[in-house]
Amino acid sequence: MDILVIGRGKMGREVAELAAERGHRVRGLLGSADNPGGRGLTPDRLGGVDVAIEFTRPDAVVANLERLIAAGVPVVTGTTGWTDQLPAVRALVDRHRAALLHSANFSVGVQLFLRAARELAARFAGRPEFDAFILEQHHRAKRDAPSGTAARLRDLLRGADPAREFPVTSVRAGSMPGTHTLVYDGPHETVTLEHAARSRRGFAAGALLAAEWLAGRRGFYSFEDMLFGAER
Repeated sequence: MDILVIGRGKMGREVAELAAERGHRVRGLLGSADNPGGRGLTPDRLGGVDVAIEFTRPDAVVANLERLIAAGVPVVTGTTGWTDQLPAVRALVDRHRAALLHSANFSVGVQLFLRAARELAARFAGRPEFDAFILEQHHRAKRDAPSGTAARLRDLLRGADPAREFPVTSVRAGSMPGTHTLVYDGPHETVTLEHAARSRRGFAAGALLAAEWLAGRRGFYSFEDMLFGAER
């Protein structure tokens, strides 16, 4: 496939490197200087692109998506911190009969972790002797807190056990790619469920898997849709 990568940060560079290793043609790796306000996404640059993969910032993502959707380029985005604008973007996808796949986390392991956490929450429902909370830790450069994955985790847990708040504590330090921990702490015992990423390569592999799946489709999707389909 011909892939355009938007975002020259660590994730964008990882995606571009892995795409080339897998035999895809990387048509460009655009940073903010190449694409201010989405204006670098011109018809000439987008011509022949099969799918775009976007990892930028909350203040840049919507302009990028608007241009890509209008141009009919399927897009996979992993940018977080802008979920309040998702309904408007989804409506734009429907209006243009375009294709967009959005996820806060492209790790297959994280998606399985989320499903396991939801099941665990259902089992702990009605046991008030246990306090439940979420701890998420990321590198110092991550801007949003809580992370998109932590917010998604909290939503799933509250759906399974509405009586609990599931407070989130966020840590931003060092260079860790990301760790999410669900803890149930009781008077005499503690139960912990955790996912720890060892590198960004797993996220890049998931984003490429999503891009390969999305090409040729129309509609608004999540990574869960791709992985589990009707099993959700």
